[in-house]
Amino acid sequence: MAATRTTRSFSLERELLNEVERTKGSASTSERVNNLLKVGLEIERRQSLYAEVAEFFSASDEDRAARHAFQEASLKSITRD
Repeated sequence: MAATRTTRSFSLERELLNEVERTKGSASTSERVNNLLKVGLEIERRQSLYAEVAEFFSASDEDRAARHAFQEASLKSITRD
């Protein structure tokens, strides 16, 4: 499937444009910018997922205390039998 391309106008800092031109190799400037944007968006997506995972697994002190109490009660229950 071919990518649909849309012409848009963006303003780039001169230093960024110079770096894109310097590093584009045989690709066009547009191809180089598209590839850089794809990589940047993927990095941003992963950072967001890592932050979500970290938030999910970060337990508050109350959660830790409840989990510890549950573990102790479970151990007592198992050892009674």
